[in-house]
Amino acid sequence: MDGRLLIDFADRGIYFLLALVALGLEVWAFFDCLRHKPNAFEAMSKRTKTFWLALTGGALAIGLLSLLGGGGGFFGPLGLFGLAAVTAASVYLADVRPAVRDAGRGGSRNMGPYGPW
Repeated sequence: MDGRLLIDFADRGIYFLLALVALGLEVWAFFDCLRHKPNAFEAMSKRTKTFWLALTGGALAIGLLSLLGGGGGFFGPLGLFGLAAVTAASVYLADVRPAVRDAGRGGSRNMGPYGPW
């Protein structure tokens, strides 16, 4: 096997794995956003459910294009739109999801990092 073919195969494999991980994050963010009530978003001052559904849905669409596109360009996992899509899904999962989840339980009045105290 030629060295260039081996490097090309490894390169495509790495891009595919990155696109698969990014798509997993985007799917998780979108479907988690679907399951929460709209008033929980506004109660926690995290925009609206429609805004987050549009943002995570767009990220999911870009993630699918990234996976099916096979790598490079603007829609690849390391391209401009691919990075923006992963960033949007990550912001939802790291900031919005915990706040909205706590709103559904009535807040975390007496909760520490490992449970009630």
